[in-house]
Amino acid sequence: MYASVRDELRATLDEIRDAGLYKPERVIGTPQSATVSVPSGDVLNFCANNYLGLADHPEVVAAAKEALDRWGYGMASVRFICGTQDVHKELEQRLSAFLGQEDTILYSSCFDANGGVFETLLGAEDAVISDALNHASIIDGIRLSKARRHRYANRDMADLEKQLKETQDARRRLIVTDGVFSMDGYVAPLPEICDLADRYDAMVMVDDSHAVGFVGAGGRGTPELHGVMDRVDIITGTLGKALGGASGGYVAARAEIVELLRQRSRPYLFSNSLAPVIAAASLKVLDLLESAGDLREKLTANTKLFRTSMTEAGFEILPGDHAIAPVMIGDAAEAGRMAELLLERGVYVIGFSYPVVPMGQARIRVQLSAAHSTRDVERAVAAFVDARAAMAG
Repeated sequence: MYASVRDELRATLDEIRDAGLYKPERVIGTPQSATVSVPSGDVLNFCANNYLGLADHPEVVAAAKEALDRWGYGMASVRFICGTQDVHKELEQRLSAFLGQEDTILYSSCFDANGGVFETLLGAEDAVISDALNHASIIDGIRLSKARRHRYANRDMADLEKQLKETQDARRRLIVTDGVFSMDGYVAPLPEICDLADRYDAMVMVDDSHAVGFVGAGGRGTPELHGVMDRVDIITGTLGKALGGASGGYVAARAEIVELLRQRSRPYLFSNSLAPVIAAASLKVLDLLESAGDLREKLTANTKLFRTSMTEAGFEILPGDHAIAPVMIGDAAEAGRMAELLLERGVYVIGFSYPVVPMGQARIRVQLSAAHSTRDVERAVAAFVDARAAMAG
């Protein structure tokens, strides 16, 4: 049987390659940092979500080493059987306080967190209203629920209100949005979303994976940025980006929501506990965030320098001030070729194409970090200019 299937799969893979959509994986031989080692040599890393540069921070690494000695390597169990340690409860309490929510529940990833919310909270008599550009984990999580599914155009409040009007017969309604849309760097208009939620008696959920740690005055994400921390009912997020860069996710929400998730959320009930070393290191990250104003300022400065310099050099960058800076290319094959030329010039970036982004909107998503120096950013801009000239030639 597999012989015929293998030929079909090979044909599909060939089609992906021919269309310039194949996604190779490069192996790095160093810790995640502003500069990493790849087989071709040391390169500037502008494609990691290491926003605050904490992935190799010595205090985070030291906390992880200490945790291995104290708590062991893994739990070998799910939480409700014998997989909960003090370090898990402490991290949940700290995240709740940091995000201004009543309680928090940990998951092995934010993908699992988003996969566990909708099926637990919503039934066939309910409705979920999702931004059209929400992360794949939200889309997949919604598919697991029996709720009626509605979408509104990205950040389009008129369309959101239309969906709210059309679902007024639902028992419960949940508006869900990314806080920051990961392919564009756009920030969701949370005040307007919360206003509509209040008007039409709906709940609000925000996936703030690309904001918590560095967006907002205290790094508490888009709800803090917009002054709506007390108006958002559910926040999901990751420990795998600004908060140390390892893995793990969470749902921070109203107390009753978290309690019900502990009882019925399948990714939580049937997955091993978050490794204690990650929980302990994440606690150290939260300690560092209390005095991370200089890191957030450095990230802001690097972002402004890159966006301004690239625009002046004639590149098209989607507007905004987030550390995600998408350099628009259009054609998938050209985006891949540009990324290869940049790697040859010592800058590690990735070309994004369909199905990660819409067809014909291929781009190179540059990720700024507080770990980058001003010189690093200037070198990256110069490499883009040189690579563009090489492609034109």
